Amino acid sequence: MTDILTEAGAARAVLLTDFEDYLVKQRGLSPRTIYHTLRFANRFLDHRFGEGAINLPGLRPADVIGFIEHVLTAARRDRTVATHVRTFLQYLFARAMTATNLALSLPRTAKHWRARLPRHLSPGGIEAVLACVRDNPRSGTRDYAMLLIMARLGLRAVEVIAIQLDDIDWRAGELTVRGKGQLHDRLPISPEVGDALSTYLRAERGPAICRTLFVTHRAPYRPFKDGQIVNAILKEALKATGQKPVTPYVGSHLLRHSLATQLVNAGASLDEVGDVLRHRSRSSTMIYARLDIDGLRSVAMPWPVTGGAQ
Repeated sequence: MTDILTEAGAARAVLLTDFEDYLVKQRGLSPRTIYHTLRFANRFLDHRFGEGAINLPGLRPADVIGFIEHVLTAARRDRTVATHVRTFLQYLFARAMTATNLALSLPRTAKHWRARLPRHLSPGGIEAVLACVRDNPRSGTRDYAMLLIMARLGLRAVEVIAIQLDDIDWRAGELTVRGKGQLHDRLPISPEVGDALSTYLRAERGPAICRTLFVTHRAPYRPFKDGQIVNAILKEALKATGQKPVTPYVGSHLLRHSLATQLVNAGASLDEVGDVLRHRSRSSTMIYARLDIDGLRSVAMPWPVTGGAQ
């Protein structure tokens, strides 16, 4: 028997459908982010209105903060809830469904990891990982090309597995990167990266019918579902080279952070680092300011001592 939506249920379905359209067309978010944002928006509506009618003009800051506290009490590790709910509140205000922008009343969730230095490997450690992966007779050329792109160009794991054959412009020596927010960037391909890609295409890539560059080694040679394959390759290489992972969970951003660290140590400005990593906000690059010890020392205040001397 088909379930019949109540009037309140139908109104909510229309609201969430329009919200999804907003996330796709105006925010340009990834499918994964859209899924979680819609999920938290629905949970917020459940928490505030239950199965009853939705009174959006009646929402107050206390309703929003109460929901955040409820979620974090049940699952303290989930620190993304505030971001997703903030996006929903911005949408409501943009659609004139609330009189004020309630997103401004929502404090940001504390993230103590920002106090740490970026997790990275030394230049020697990076080269050891790349050499280890390249020498693997089972899938060396593919895995080496994937990690090399991340180590030299700073791509994210999801960007690497999203590369299509048509994204490589061999004549111009450029690679189109399908970045966050459905934004595309063009990056130069160095001879080293170009050689790794051509070797993989000639020697190891199976007869796949899809246009995705990196595919599985077994028929039917499909694209990877997510970037976890890169994490697994990196974790295995760290173990094989005797390097202790910087965290229990080894993420592919380790290579991205390592590239940024090398750039800072070589004297690159934060603007230059942000350009290489394709950051849309300068705040995303500021974490690397902690690596510029000489620059930080020049702006540090003198340490006070007994008697008022400094």
